[in-house]
Amino acid sequence: MMFCTSIHFSSDCFGCADELIANATYIGTPGKGILAADESTGTIGKRLSSINVENVESNRRALRELLFTTPGVLQYLSGVILYEETLYQKTAAGKPFVDVMKEGGVLPGIKVDKGTVELAGTNGETTTQGLDDLAQRCQKYYSAGARFAKWRAVLKIGPNEPSQLAINENANGLARYAIICQENGLVPIVEPEILVDGPHDIKKCADVTERVLAACYKALNDHHILLEGTLLKPNMVTPGSDAARVAPEVIAEHTVRALQRTMPAAVPAVVFLSGGQSEEEATVNLNAMNKLKTKKPWSLSFSYGRALQQSTLKAWSGKAENIPKAQTVFHARCKANSEATLGTYQGGAAMSEGASESLHVKDYKY
Repeated sequence: MMFCTSIHFSSDCFGCADELIANATYIGTPGKGILAADESTGTIGKRLSSINVENVESNRRALRELLFTTPGVLQYLSGVILYEETLYQKTAAGKPFVDVMKEGGVLPGIKVDKGTVELAGTNGETTTQGLDDLAQRCQKYYSAGARFAKWRAVLKIGPNEPSQLAINENANGLARYAIICQENGLVPIVEPEILVDGPHDIKKCADVTERVLAACYKALNDHHILLEGTLLKPNMVTPGSDAARVAPEVIAEHTVRALQRTMPAAVPAVVFLSGGQSEEEATVNLNAMNKLKTKKPWSLSFSYGRALQQSTLKAWSGKAENIPKAQTVFHARCKANSEATLGTYQGGAAMSEGASESLHVKDYKY
């Protein structure tokens, strides 16, 4: 991890190109990935209610502490995305979560978008809010220890979707967010999520993914983004949720090909979202991509939320006496995905309760 003070990026840049590049490259280190623990208060409330735990600050903090302090787990992580509340929280012993991560060699990140709103003139398509005060918030988050950021754009596949309007609007929004982050020292994760909802086949998903990624990189180029100081968080190319399943090797081929056709080699890493796949599916599909014998100029890693936490949540169930058991489950899941980034996962992490259940939620919102 590099924290440089000189400014090379632009004359008015708060951070610098060297720091952005070093941090983006570090996050993409093979064998490591990102834990997405950036659920909003409402979203984490749904997770807690599934195990009959009240959505109060102390319980939210307890769950995050369980994850961040799991013995030996930070070796498998290079970054953790936090919600604003979590960025300022501490362990029960009074140690800031940010310090726990830094001591474990993990960069803290921060969710900076303010959710989606409907895009006028479309069939229920959306655009993402949060640009207005983003520069000020980035400065505050950098001072609090954050070194990268996340912004989720959402697109859907339908008879006439995504529309070109939605593709362009979301690509430009991601580019504006990215340049504001870089000007304020944060590595931007560019996340154009194409929802898995629908009956479409994998070829349709591949076509849409290529169109969306091509538009995103055109917009990033137009906005003079330092690509080496960014990361991409895309969906995997899969059939729709209502379509027939395909083998992990087929998903790997279609996903990597879509990236090869659209994603510049300058970007250091792809950190996939799980998109409602089960924990085991997300691991097996990532492993298949890294085993694929083809040109891959970027590292292929993970940025999972539900696909790292579901079985851990069930094992914990809000009870202090279950913390060691839950941490054992979480460690196994992170280790499995670490192996998947190297193409060496042999299975065996699917035994935990919840590891193989679908995590798909239609029209998923944070």
